[in-house]
Amino acid sequence: MKHNIAISVGDLNGVGIEIALKAHTEVSKLCNPIYCINKYMLNQAATHLNTNIPKNLKISSVDGNFDIKAGALSSESANYSFDSFMHGVCLCKNKQADAIVTMPINKEAWMLAGLEYKGHTDALTKHFKKDAIMMLGCDKMFVALYTEHTALKNVPPLIKKDKLLSFFIDLNKSLPNEKIAVLGLNPHAGDNGVLGDEEIEITNAIKEINKSIGEDLFFGPIVPDIAFTPNFRKNYKYFLAMYHDQGLAPLKALYFDESINISLNLPIVRTSVDHGTAFDIAYKNKANTLSYINAVKSALFLL
Repeated sequence: MKHNIAISVGDLNGVGIEIALKAHTEVSKLCNPIYCINKYMLNQAATHLNTNIPKNLKISSVDGNFDIKAGALSSESANYSFDSFMHGVCLCKNKQADAIVTMPINKEAWMLAGLEYKGHTDALTKHFKKDAIMMLGCDKMFVALYTEHTALKNVPPLIKKDKLLSFFIDLNKSLPNEKIAVLGLNPHAGDNGVLGDEEIEITNAIKEINKSIGEDLFFGPIVPDIAFTPNFRKNYKYFLAMYHDQGLAPLKALYFDESINISLNLPIVRTSVDHGTAFDIAYKNKANTLSYINAVKSALFLL
């Protein structure tokens, strides 16, 4: 029996709905997708794409009507993307869907709309009152983020042993028995305090988590500029970056089209494409479906 997967459509001024429609036939072989959108908005998107809506496509209607404007920053589209997302979350909570796969939203548009969240993960953290963990990657490599959408200047004060330890505990529960390479914050992982002392906090947290689980599963702090080299990646599949670009720049350089986003440490399964709204190619039939298909496969694997 195939699982029901809620699909939140993301920012309708972007590429999400194009990807969903393009991949519908293939995704329907894997699961029963339920698209969180109403008929009016779906028909409008299909008209923009000059495509037909598959006859077997199932929707769970989300209220709201506005004019789609390809590539435009819009508070209306932002609000609809949020409503679609929360509708999918509710389908999961009510057992009408087994997982949710999310299409990309635009964070600037969310801010323009007055939404208080920095993105999907932040919204899930606050909704479930649990510290969701953002992890991105593909079968070859995954990168978890200790801090997510945090300004770089605000990252160093957050590198504290107790906070790190709590994060390590949650990550270990989500990825039991997996080896995790923990990156340092500073160049050369601080050079024993010459370039910064945050690595002392990281080292102490690593020692404590390994002692508590009775096995050396967390390794580091690893010098950041060698962590993603081919030889190092032969020994590790899972990496923990201290901040957003430290982990995601190398990941996207290596596996941009196939990577996905997974939210760990939550009561529901949520995966997502690992790319943005791509406003520059919206409704031009140029969007790649690989990340979305991988996100669906990963959601099914996690169930």
